[in-house]
Amino acid sequence: MTRLVDLSMPVHKGMMTFPRVVPPALLMYETWQEFAEGIGAAQYGATWLTASYIVIQGDHIGTHCDALKHVRGPDAPGPEGIPLEYCYSDGVVLDFRDKPYGYGITRADIEEALAKINYTLKPRDIVLIQTGASAYNTEPRYLTDHCGMTAEATRYLISQGVRMMGTDAPTFDPPVWAMFERKQFWEAHLVMKEEDYWHLENLVNLDQLPPCNFKVAVFPIKWVGTTGAPVRAVGIIEDED
Repeated sequence: MTRLVDLSMPVHKGMMTFPRVVPPALLMYETWQEFAEGIGAAQYGATWLTASYIVIQGDHIGTHCDALKHVRGPDAPGPEGIPLEYCYSDGVVLDFRDKPYGYGITRADIEEALAKINYTLKPRDIVLIQTGASAYNTEPRYLTDHCGMTAEATRYLISQGVRMMGTDAPTFDPPVWAMFERKQFWEAHLVMKEEDYWHLENLVNLDQLPPCNFKVAVFPIKWVGTTGAPVRAVGIIEDED
């Protein structure tokens, strides 16, 4: 039996967003009655038809995938350039909930976490970094209380053939306060300047996934030229009958 696990954060006006990222606006554009009247159907008795919304949001709202353009510059591809073959593959969850807030995950930490679950990475695996932050992603501490990836750890995953990775925190790196504390800013992000890799942020429900032996689907909206795009991320588990 196939079991689906929703890995995506709800998007709404009051949601928690990363510093300097404007919350989304989801606005009713035309009501059911207004559409019926505007299109001329109401005069024939069809007074209730279809409604629509205008959605105004940044490209880093909710569960999303960062494109190369986010870091590499204006000539790099946006979400339209993310290869689909890296958006659906075998998933691996590495648990770092025991790490202190602000901690930078190292290559040795990655290797230790893989040894704990007796798993060897292979090309195109999708690696999900579990920090535990999604448990309180409606609270201000979501932005401060989590660990994050270093450039070293990110490059190690890439060296093993991993090109898509993600986190249940608001940034793939340690929180902003930790970056300033050690004067290292978005070092995992900046790996994108030299390497073709993509990462997801604001994932949820990683605790509902096994460490391995499941699939992940993380297809981004095909926005052209933006620096990221929303993703409806889903874990796919084949349970034995």
